[in-house]
Amino acid sequence: MTRIALDPFVADLDGESARLRAAGPLAEVELPGGVHCYAVTHHAEARQLLTDSRIVKDIDVWGAWQRGEIPMDWPLIGLANPGRSMLTVDGADHRRLRTLVAQALTVKRVERLRAGIEALTTASLDRLAALPRGEKVDLKAEFAYPLPMNVISELMGVDGADHPRLKELFEKFFSTQTPPEEVPQMMADLGTLFTRIVDSKRENPGDDLTSALIAASEDGDHLTDEEIVNTLQLIIAAGHETTISLIVNAVVALQTHPEQRKQVLSGEVPWENVIEETLRWNTPTSHVLIRFATEDVEVGDKVLPKGEALIVSFGALGRDEAQYGPTAGDFDITRSPNRHIAFGHGPHVCPGAALSRLEAGVALPALYERFPELELAVPASELRNKPIVTQNDLYDLPVELG
Repeated sequence: MTRIALDPFVADLDGESARLRAAGPLAEVELPGGVHCYAVTHHAEARQLLTDSRIVKDIDVWGAWQRGEIPMDWPLIGLANPGRSMLTVDGADHRRLRTLVAQALTVKRVERLRAGIEALTTASLDRLAALPRGEKVDLKAEFAYPLPMNVISELMGVDGADHPRLKELFEKFFSTQTPPEEVPQMMADLGTLFTRIVDSKRENPGDDLTSALIAASEDGDHLTDEEIVNTLQLIIAAGHETTISLIVNAVVALQTHPEQRKQVLSGEVPWENVIEETLRWNTPTSHVLIRFATEDVEVGDKVLPKGEALIVSFGALGRDEAQYGPTAGDFDITRSPNRHIAFGHGPHVCPGAALSRLEAGVALPALYERFPELELAVPASELRNKPIVTQNDLYDLPVELG
């Protein structure tokens, strides 16, 4: 099996995803830093493995980890071993940690957040409208970033004063270019920041999910301090990064497909279709790290060996022709059915999926209603991917509002 090295600079994600698909449903890959693992790259096999009890999230199953081959200053160590949370446990422990979060993020409860999301969106658009006409605007920094960060912070009870430091630390956390000597301190700083937030909420609880997690731990659900801190970090990280990329990628897709943009702006096609097709065609999450095989697992005509690590390559499987037909590589907002798994599948499906969809469903139509003549300020080919293996993210999104 030929090993495919994932580009730490993410210069050509589409090309890399195509090579992964061509290698078959199970591809042997090398993560930045020279770490070996396998990737599932086809839709059907991904669904199978995401519900296979032989694939677990316990890092102690990983042979390379047991042998001491994974250094603690590996730039992706925070994603491979982020501490105890619902991201790293299975079975009863996973259900225990996930239940409170899932209950807080049901479709019905998320819908109650709509008015607040609309108000935040309007405020962001007002700030954009006040900028000098003809000036290039970084739509990611000025619109796509503040909305989900403010929403998830309000939900979790995180003060806006912490946003600059969170942004700085998460940039290092996700990047493949963080110098190894800075990784341990970055991880420690994240832990310190979120521990301080939890301690503050314990002293002064509020109407937020962090306070609810603390209360549940005191009422008999037995969440440890480590589990509360790591759950807070997980939700803040996932709760804003995915939605930023979803909004940015949807804008780029619409701007590079003017006929389809016309269809949605005229009301011929609903915005829901834009969101779902963006999730499939240019998924916010390119690869999810990392699971481990407790025994040999057959994947198509190949085998994932016992003790090996597995990543799920959502960027590759989102354009799998076996699932989406010969037009899998095309952006098509009229695609039906569109049964993608961009938010995962099975018991570990992302509990924040409804919130991310709601935020994009409010932000995108409001943006184009306010600025229907919006244009990219640079050719799409000049937009630059950030060096992040897990997130399909851009440095910036320069636009002219029109």
